[in-house]
Amino acid sequence: MLEDLSIKNFALIESVNIEFNKGFTVLSGETGAGKSILIGALSFVLGGKASVDQIRSGTSEASVTATFLLPPLCSLDKLECKENIEGVLEPRTARQWLSVHGIEAEDDRVIIRRYVRDNGKTAAWINSTPVTRADLQSFCLFLVDIHGQHEHQSLMKVGEHRKFLDSYAGLTETVSQFTDKYSLLVEKRKTLQAFNTSDKEKNQKIELLSFAIKEFEDAKLKPDEDVELEAEQAKLSSFEKLFTEVETLSSLLSGEEGMGIVELSKKLRAASDRAVSLDGSLKDVDSRIENLFYEVSDISEEVKNYSRSLVFDPERLAFVNERLSIIYNLKKKYASSVNAPIKELFTYYENAQKELDALSNSTQNIEKLQAEVGALEKEVYKDAKVISNKRTEASTKMSSCVEEILSKLGMKGTQFRVSILEKPGTEIVQKCGPYGMDNIEFMISANPGSPLLPLAKIASGGELSRVMLALKTVFAMDEGVPTMIFDEIDTGIGGEVAVNVGSHIKMLSKNRQIFCITHLASIAVYADNQIKISKGVNNQTTSTSVKPIAGDERVSEIARMLSGDAVSEESLKHASSMLAKFA
Repeated sequence: MLEDLSIKNFALIESVNIEFNKGFTVLSGETGAGKSILIGALSFVLGGKASVDQIRSGTSEASVTATFLLPPLCSLDKLECKENIEGVLEPRTARQWLSVHGIEAEDDRVIIRRYVRDNGKTAAWINSTPVTRADLQSFCLFLVDIHGQHEHQSLMKVGEHRKFLDSYAGLTETVSQFTDKYSLLVEKRKTLQAFNTSDKEKNQKIELLSFAIKEFEDAKLKPDEDVELEAEQAKLSSFEKLFTEVETLSSLLSGEEGMGIVELSKKLRAASDRAVSLDGSLKDVDSRIENLFYEVSDISEEVKNYSRSLVFDPERLAFVNERLSIIYNLKKKYASSVNAPIKELFTYYENAQKELDALSNSTQNIEKLQAEVGALEKEVYKDAKVISNKRTEASTKMSSCVEEILSKLGMKGTQFRVSILEKPGTEIVQKCGPYGMDNIEFMISANPGSPLLPLAKIASGGELSRVMLALKTVFAMDEGVPTMIFDEIDTGIGGEVAVNVGSHIKMLSKNRQIFCITHLASIAVYADNQIKISKGVNNQTTSTSVKPIAGDERVSEIARMLSGDAVSEESLKHASSMLAKFA
């Protein structure tokens, strides 16, 4: 569970340190007070999107720190981590995740800290160990489930229904592995189709590849040759100017035209020797002048040697230009651009050799590939059938659970079904897609006697909110995530329905920590704890404050939520009676 949260300079929050309790906690406040900022800060520390826009105006860094008490040790913690298809360990619990990543919990707790700076840099830690955003997200999935303000709209997208069912059935990873296998099948089919081109097309391709390979081999290219040749070309092309400058440099150093720097430094050294013999305090100066003399003499000798090596070679320049022309033409034909690195030509050559070899032995390759495709098709179909059966089995249980919860949420008599239809087609190839052989869609009949129709077409905003709450409840029963957050689950509901929703969340909070942002008093009164979020202006600066409330303060807040009147005796009396009845 989330024990405490520290927020500094995040959006409108200057500084907040708040402790949380078990059970059901409501976050309330007037519209625009910043309730979602608190959820945004929590989402940020859990690995959500980071942006410089989240930094409070006038500051350079936003930071959020959260302390979590880990769930008690369970049987899953003691099991070995399973491996995915790539052989990477996949933890089942938060404790397993920490163990895999070499992080130790302290007193069954972890402290998560994350910041974003105005230069865009972000960093995160679990306890004292730096972690990536991806690692942070994967770990926090074991701790918190955040139901976003508009997440229930995902129920309007039929493509999301499969994900919900697969998650409930525990098939997410299985389907992911199936997708990889299906993708391999698609790739092999494409290769087979390429092999099955006409003899004329195949021969033309062989001729083109052979010509390209011969061109590359005749060129006898070397890695990074283009870079080296371009540098040499620049030097050879500007030989006359370079020679003139080097001669000038040599003259200034050696004194061929009057007294040069070497001769001058020699005189300087002699004078320094005489001076230091008269005053020992000049010893450091004398030492530096001596170093100067040796350095200048060494530079002069190096420049002379370089000058002697300068020989203009027109034949070499012609050779360099010719090689660069060959490389240019090869890049123009076989690289992404004439400015591409020469390694692209080597890559093209390697791929062309492989393709030519495959085409040259196409008869054997086709037979081999046909056998592989045939075997893979049977495998894919078999796996798809197993997944489909598991989906069908899980859908019955899921529908029953959702209907039971919807009944408690004021939708008694509602029928909820998961439609699982086999993809159309007569062949194995046509019946399977990247996620199996099923077309999946949620169906609902909100009124007794009405036919089942697609959820996305008939459900109202309030019904969608309750269906999503029911689904989240069902998933929570299986997944056991210790903390759940609902950001405005009350969309489109009110009256008795809101009372039912509040009662249901209260029941759900018996086994886990629940946070809920709501505008409805009939939900808020069920909470074990209430936090008021308000916005104010101080010295022309707007800020958001976060404060736990109880007693008279909570009565006043519930009264405001009921009627907008937090002070009248009638409103306060009504609020007190509701708290006495439901809290």
